[in-house]
Amino acid sequence: MTEASARDQLLGRAIEWFATHGVGDSSLRTLAEGIGTSHRMINYHFGSRDGLLGAVVETVERSEREVLSTMLDGFEDPFEVGAAFWTHVADRATIFAPLFFELSGQAMQGKPYAASLRSWLGSGWLAELTEGFERAGWGATEAATVSRLSLAMARGLLFDLAVTGDRAGVDAAMARWTQLVTEDR
Repeated sequence: MTEASARDQLLGRAIEWFATHGVGDSSLRTLAEGIGTSHRMINYHFGSRDGLLGAVVETVERSEREVLSTMLDGFEDPFEVGAAFWTHVADRATIFAPLFFELSGQAMQGKPYAASLRSWLGSGWLAELTEGFERAGWGATEAATVSRLSLAMARGLLFDLAVTGDRAGVDAAMARWTQLVTEDR
């Protein structure tokens, strides 16, 4: 096994563990025990707990962007892409939403390992969403505004889903939001 694949496998196990147990103030020793390795191996591959958390944030972010990019290639209608991506995110909410919101809180507090997430929370997805709304016929300024509203709506509904578990309710709210946006264009 190459060093890169060993690192990637270790990272994958860490992401799964954090998704189940949260980040909190878990030590490297606790994490290492939970994923079947040693804290020395984690330090070897990531340098520190902060380095590992930075890699977790980057990997989860990149994975979601790749999913969206693939979906954009497969659909002509940006609203179909939005619905498909919402389904994808909502399906994974019980696993990754608590981790996402925990790390988002740490990004808001300026934790160094969450700096890329903080940047992404501020501007991530907006360019892709704006482009989709422009393709749907919106002007650039209005597309940017509706993109920010849609992103806020999705994050709020994802938070609602993570807290309440009410998938039917959040799906209905997202469907209604999509209807309002499509009627407004």
